[in-house]
Amino acid sequence: MDGQDYYIPAAALGFALVFKLPGMLRDWRDPLLRSVCALLVLAACTFFFAAPPTIAEVNRLTGVCNISAPLVYCILTAFSASCLVLLVNWRGGPPEETRQISRRWVIGYGVVVVALVVLFVLGDAPVERLRDLDTYYATTPYIREMIVLYLTAHSVAAIGMTALCWRWSLRVHGWLRTGLVTIVVGSLFNLAYGASKFAAVFARWAGHDWDGLSTLAAPPLASLGALFSAVGFILPLIAQRLSDNWHTWTTYRQLGTLWRELRTVVPDGTPSVRISWWSSADLRVTQRESDIHDGMLHLDPYFDPALRAGAHDAAIEAGSDPRQAQAIADAAMVAAALRARTADPDGKIISSAQAYTPKAAEGPRDLVRMSLALRHSPVVEAARRRAARSESGSL
Repeated sequence: MDGQDYYIPAAALGFALVFKLPGMLRDWRDPLLRSVCALLVLAACTFFFAAPPTIAEVNRLTGVCNISAPLVYCILTAFSASCLVLLVNWRGGPPEETRQISRRWVIGYGVVVVALVVLFVLGDAPVERLRDLDTYYATTPYIREMIVLYLTAHSVAAIGMTALCWRWSLRVHGWLRTGLVTIVVGSLFNLAYGASKFAAVFARWAGHDWDGLSTLAAPPLASLGALFSAVGFILPLIAQRLSDNWHTWTTYRQLGTLWRELRTVVPDGTPSVRISWWSSADLRVTQRESDIHDGMLHLDPYFDPALRAGAHDAAIEAGSDPRQAQAIADAAMVAAALRARTADPDGKIISSAQAYTPKAAEGPRDLVRMSLALRHSPVVEAARRRAARSESGSL
C-alpha cells in the first residue's frame, strides 16, 4: 500500500467529521456525539500517520528515528478505546453506569498508551523502518514488548467488539442491526490484522521469515477494519436522522390540505410569525400546526357538533377505527364550516352564535389524519356536498 491508499480513507473520514461537528457544537454535552467525533478523528489520524510518507516525515521533523512507531501505535490504541467507549454510550443504560464503564476503558487503554511510550524510550531502534518495523525489531528488548502490547490491546478490543455487537445484533432490527453487523465485519478484519502481525512476529522469534504477513497482508486488513468499524457506527445514526427528517417533511406535506383550507378564514392583517427559507423541517411543521389552530379558532362559531356526530357514525359504519373516525368527523365538520363561513362574508354568525370548541387534537398525527380525510374521505365529501346544498337552499 502506498500513500494514497492511506490518505484517501483519512480524507473520507475527515469529510464525515465535518458533517458531525455542527451537531456536536450544538450539543457538546452529549456523550454519544462526543464519542462519534472522537472515533472519526482517531480513525482519520490512524490512516494519516500510518502512511509511509507521513512516517518518514514525522521521523525527519522530530529527529528521532522511528518515533512514528509509538505514535501510530498510540493512535491505534486510542482508536480501539474509542470504539469500545462509543459502543458503551450507544447501548445506553443508567448514566452513572455508562460513565463508569467508559471511564474504565479510557483509563485501561490510557495506561497502555503510557506503557507504549515508556517501552519505546527504554528500547533501541536506530535503523529507520517505514514498513516492517514490527518484524525487524521483533526480537529487540523493550521494542519487542511494545509491539506485543499494542497488538494485544488492539486484538482485545476487536474480540470485545465482535462479541458484544454480534449478541446485540441478534436482538435488534433495521438500520441498527445493519450497523452492528458492519461493525462485526470490521472487527473481524481487525482480528485478522492482529493475527497476521502476531504470526509474523512469532515466526521471527522461531527463526522464520513470514514478514509478508506483516508488510503485505496486515495493512489492507487494518484499513478495511477501521473503515468498516467507523461506517458501522455512523450508518445507523445518519440513517435515523434521515428517517426522522423524511417523516417530518412528510408530515409537513400531509398537513398542506388542511393548512391551505383554513388559512382562507384567517383575516388579513392577523399577526403571524414568519420563518426564513432555511428554517428546519421541525420548525416548519410547528408553524403549519400553529396556523391550522389559528384557522380553527376563527372557524369555531361555524362548527356543527350534530354534523360531526353524524359523520363519526358514518365513518364507523364504513369500517374506520375509532381514531380515524374521529379525524374524519373533525374534517367533515371543518369542511362544512368552511362552506358556512363562505356564505357569511359579513360575519353575522360570529357575533350571534354560541361558539362550539371541538375536542382538541392530540398531536400532529391527528391533524395529519384530518388533513388526509379532508382530501380523500367520502364521508367528508358528502358533508361538503350537503353544506353546499344547504347554502343553495338558503339563497
